Amino acid sequence: MSQVPQSALPRFAAIVLAADRTGKDPITLHTGAACKAFAPIAGTPMVIRVLDALAACEMIDTIVLCGPPESLHMHCPELKQRIAARQVIWIPNLDSPSRSAESGLQQIPTDVPVLLTTADHALLTPDIVRNFLGAAMAQDGDAVVATVREQDIAAAFPGSKRTVIRLREGGFCGCNLFMFKPQGRSLVGFWRQAEELRKRPWRLIARVLGFGTVLSYLFGSLTVQQGLGAISKKAGILIRIVVLDDPRAGVDVDKAEDLQLAESILGDQHHPAAHDTSLTG
Repeated sequence: MSQVPQSALPRFAAIVLAADRTGKDPITLHTGAACKAFAPIAGTPMVIRVLDALAACEMIDTIVLCGPPESLHMHCPELKQRIAARQVIWIPNLDSPSRSAESGLQQIPTDVPVLLTTADHALLTPDIVRNFLGAAMAQDGDAVVATVREQDIAAAFPGSKRTVIRLREGGFCGCNLFMFKPQGRSLVGFWRQAEELRKRPWRLIARVLGFGTVLSYLFGSLTVQQGLGAISKKAGILIRIVVLDDPRAGVDVDKAEDLQLAESILGDQHHPAAHDTSLTG
C-alpha cells in the first residue's frame, strides 16, 4: 500500500488536560508525585509520555497543555524546558475538564481541527494517534469519539476493570481521545452536562437523553446508531465513533492497579512478539 505524502495529511492541534483537582488522588498518593500528571510510569512522568506520543505524530502541529498548576512545574524539569522552548503551550486549568477544554480551544484558530486527550493516557502512542485521526477525518461527523471494544481489552488485559457502555452491539470503553472539526467544538459545552455522570452511564443517558432511551440502555437494546443519533440531536452536531483495534488505547491511569497494568504493558514492549499476539484479536 502506498503511503500518503506527509504534506497531504491534515494537521491538528492537540489539547492535553492535565489538572490535579484533589490532594487525595489515588495515583498521587500511591507514587508521592507532586501531582497525578507527574507520576512516573516505568520511570517517565505520565504527561511526558503523552507529550512524546503527540510530538512524534506528524499530524500534530501544536500542543496545548491545560495544567498542572505553574507552581508545580519545578517538580518536572523536562516539562519546564519544553514550555520554555515553546514546544508546548501551557495554560492554567480551570475548575472542570469541560471548562479547561473550552479554554484550550480558545488558544487554537477556529479553522484548525483539534485532538483532545488527557495526561493520564500513559500508553498513548504515535500510531494510536495517527490511526484515530485518520479514521476520524474519514467520518462525516463534526465530532468523533474513540472507543475500544470491552472484549478486546478483556482479551489483552484479563482482570482489568474499565468503565463500560453496554449497547446491543456489545460493550465499549472510552479512550479519552476526541476529535473536533471546527463545527464540532460546541460538543465541549454539551459535555458540561455529562461530566459529573461519566462513571454512571445509565444516569447520564437518563438526564441527557430521556427516560425512553435509558430504558433501552438498561434492557440492552440501545444500538450505537440510536445512542449517537440521540446525542447528536441533543447537542446540535453530528457525532460519530471510531472503534480502535489497539486495546492500549482504552487504558488510562486512574488508580494504583492501572499504574501497575501500564508498567507491565510497557515492560512487555521489550518482547514485541508476545505483545503483538495480544493485540491481533
